[in-house]
Amino acid sequence: MRALICTAFGDEPSLELADVPAPKPGPNEVLVRVEAVGVGFFDTVLLAGRYQEKPDLPMIPGREFCGIVEAGGRDIDPALVGRRVAGTAFGGCLAEFALAKRGHFAVLPEGTPSTTGAAFLSSYATALYSLESCGHVRPGEVVLVLGAAGTVGEASIDVAKALGATVVAAASTEEKRAHCLRRGADNVIDYTRPDWRRALTAAVGRPVNIVVDPVGGSLSETAFRSLGPGGRFLVVGFADGEIGRIPLNLPLLKRASIVGVDWGGFMQAEPEANERLLARLVGLLADGLIRPSPTSTRALSEFPDVLAELRRRASIGKPVIVLEGAFSKNNLQ
Repeated sequence: MRALICTAFGDEPSLELADVPAPKPGPNEVLVRVEAVGVGFFDTVLLAGRYQEKPDLPMIPGREFCGIVEAGGRDIDPALVGRRVAGTAFGGCLAEFALAKRGHFAVLPEGTPSTTGAAFLSSYATALYSLESCGHVRPGEVVLVLGAAGTVGEASIDVAKALGATVVAAASTEEKRAHCLRRGADNVIDYTRPDWRRALTAAVGRPVNIVVDPVGGSLSETAFRSLGPGGRFLVVGFADGEIGRIPLNLPLLKRASIVGVDWGGFMQAEPEANERLLARLVGLLADGLIRPSPTSTRALSEFPDVLAELRRRASIGKPVIVLEGAFSKNNLQ
């Protein structure tokens, strides 16, 4: 098969198209003909060689994909062949074919576009696991989402609204805040302002119940201080590049919790529980309660540009690489 391969890590990784052996599904795996691939901040960290697990080179990038099941392993239901699925893997998705393990993919409702499927699984599963499983959000609670125009942030707005919460979206530019309002946020906050916590209080008129933090850095402590008694601070990631530091007297005085959110770890450690979570997620999609969609659809040749935009935090929402016809070309230009 044809695939995009990374031959050297870096902020501008070395990428080229190549012929490589097609994968074969194991007993609990499906082989998927890939139609589209979602790109997120994880991809920039992995391809820069900064992720905690560094894969061997050459490697095929791409973690989140959508496509049609071509074949299944011994323990896979044959009825899945021909169905469109959204899946996630550590890598290997920017190729004509990719593998997904049972519990790492979800069958999409009939008629779901491939670009929607590619913008869906990882960020939305993280958001649902964060808010429902870890944060125990209740209808009417106030949820503050940091980095709300990013992939997990945007999904968190959508999921929080589906679960009946009031959402305050914090983002750094007017364009990003407008996007958050279009995605359903009730209020938006400019967290580049020194007085953004005061603006937050004025906007909602009461303490925040849950903070979703995929950003980290200096924002974390200020956001934690916005919590009321019984509040939950959900640590999702560190897109800022700096791990936030919260004085431990604050959870004590506020009677608030700091909860680590690692959907990937949950998926690996509790596969049956994760299958239930994915079924719940697909149910929300089928019922129209969540509205995943890519903010841009790009050609494979634009993948390096997408990575650069994500590194600069200039990207909004979930960019998706469309693979139709992509591998008929000889290079990335």
